[in-house]
Amino acid sequence: MKKRSVSIHGHATSVALESEFWDELDRAAKTESLSMSGLIRQLDDKRLLEAPEQGLASYIRVWTLARVRSDQSR
Repeated sequence: MKKRSVSIHGHATSVALESEFWDELDRAAKTESLSMSGLIRQLDDKRLLEAPEQGLASYIRVWTLARVRSDQSR
């Protein structure tokens, strides 16, 4: 488990994820031409609209899994 600090709308927070999820997030950020904080900010905004009861780390894991599955089906 790796913990990283990110800034979301000027608020510092930390997110703890397994290395494999960070690797996939790094790939996604590069693909989208975003910083890691930028990608996580977008995901947090989406989470607040779609699943506000879900924690950020859990939302990131589910989003990452869906992205990987989508890439594999192409």
